[in-house]
Amino acid sequence: MTKITPNLWFDGNAEEAANFYVSLLPDSRIDNVWRSPADNPSTPAGAVLLVDFTVADQRFTGINGGPQFPFNESVSFVIDCQDQAEVDRLWDALIAGGGFPGQCGWLKDRFGLSWQVIPREMGEMLGDPNPERAARAMEAMLRMTKIDVTAMREAFDGVPVR
Repeated sequence: MTKITPNLWFDGNAEEAANFYVSLLPDSRIDNVWRSPADNPSTPAGAVLLVDFTVADQRFTGINGGPQFPFNESVSFVIDCQDQAEVDRLWDALIAGGGFPGQCGWLKDRFGLSWQVIPREMGEMLGDPNPERAARAMEAMLRMTKIDVTAMREAFDGVPVR
């Protein structure tokens, strides 16, 4: 059992969000849906109050807490992708239905939660011991919304911009 579980505050759509998130990655599932035993400030008796779910072996709880505390960029999740195909698939899924892109691989999904969808190779390039190569990769990344690992690799390797 995980000792610490992130709790995500939703405005009535925790179950919908949990079902969406568990559809994205392997080793994901809905663990439990808790219904309110009585009327309370955020939900009537019988409505979904909490959803315990797991995404890629990370436990979460979603609470239908109401509109008082919308998501902002101070809490976000990074998805470490194996390759460009995984970046493309997850990026497209997360912005579908009302999400929107940000800079440097960041996006907000339709529930307002912030994600950074990045290829594993990006970290390798940005952490390269050669400062010129790492700087070229960083400069390329700063011009992107969705990360394009081929364009970053070309910048990293010093290939002239087309």
